[in-house]
Amino acid sequence: MSESHSLGKNGERLAIKYLRQNGYTVREKNWVSGRKEIDIIAEDNEFIIFIEVKTRMADFQLHPRDAVSVPKQRNIIYAAQTYIQRNDCEKEARFDIISVVFDGKNYELEHIKDAFYPTL
Repeated sequence: MSESHSLGKNGERLAIKYLRQNGYTVREKNWVSGRKEIDIIAEDNEFIIFIEVKTRMADFQLHPRDAVSVPKQRNIIYAAQTYIQRNDCEKEARFDIISVVFDGKNYELEHIKDAFYPTL
């Protein structure tokens, strides 16, 4: 496994831990529809939440949240539509980003709710 892949998996693991500790139910991890993937699908009492996790080292120039480009958002939205249809979801959808920045042994996690909207 490459170092960047390992870093990403660690970020997803920490994001799932964070979500569970904050009362979310994690429905899916790395859910795939065709060539489109959603890192985490979770829910709370109000929303079904589609979450993109971005993980970086502290010395990386671009903040992880800025790496979720419009084309990436579009892919997540299309995959979310498929998930909602296949699973008869009645809750309103929300699109979040969780960024994890590692600085040696420590990390900073930021949960950005409503990071983008399905109007693209």
